[in-house]
Amino acid sequence: MSPRWRKQAARLHLTVILALVVTLLSACGTVNVEATYPLESVSKDGGQTSYVYRAAGVAVPEAAKELAEQQKPQQMSKEDPDHMFLVYSDQIIHVQKDEQNPADSLIEVDSEEYVRQNYSPSFLEGYLVAALVGSLFDSIPSGGYGSYKGYGSLNTNPPAKGAYRVPTAADTQAAPPMTVQKKGSIFKRTTSGDDGGVGSGGLFNKKKSTTSPGTTGSITRDGSGSSGSSKSSGWLTPRKSTVPRTKVGGFGRVSRRR
Repeated sequence: MSPRWRKQAARLHLTVILALVVTLLSACGTVNVEATYPLESVSKDGGQTSYVYRAAGVAVPEAAKELAEQQKPQQMSKEDPDHMFLVYSDQIIHVQKDEQNPADSLIEVDSEEYVRQNYSPSFLEGYLVAALVGSLFDSIPSGGYGSYKGYGSLNTNPPAKGAYRVPTAADTQAAPPMTVQKKGSIFKRTTSGDDGGVGSGGLFNKKKSTTSPGTTGSITRDGSGSSGSSKSSGWLTPRKSTVPRTKVGGFGRVSRRR
């Protein structure tokens, strides 16, 4: 083969390889990553319940937005770097910055009765509309309000009723790790020491996770809902592509072998 035709063949091979690389990268660019936030602390006192989850490395506005996208709240407080509230029909979620670990957010999921019996109304009025706060505390006699301002205020403003403790296996089963969808890349993996599964009876009715130990979630392709696995023949495992084989014709033509 003459040097001229060798160069043309090399260029053809390079073009095909680059096309394959671009296709693979574009497919991997936008995926949904399922992040799991472990249950860290529990408080139960009769009908009052409070569950605290840790979102490691997630800022308060980001964590609140993830939860709101997962399940739309009836009311959501304005964006704030330290405290945000999401109000649902049967619970109130208080997303707060962890003062001991400022890079983390604490997600406190409280029953309405827990909020009513422990929280400071004046504190809540700084984030929620006065009408909602008034309806929450209308059954509490004047002067009987608590001074609690969230899990981060335990040392300075502890709850009036109930005490937080490390969750038991039964607690984790009743309130499994919180799972949210995050935009990410398939090349980004996170690990966690928490081995609790995501149950079907969780806060947002997430199905049980099928990920292997040592990972915090699964990866699904945008819009399809199907999950990929390194052992499967899904889209995460690129199909083998063969580069068109060429031969040099008798009169210097490059033709494709059929």
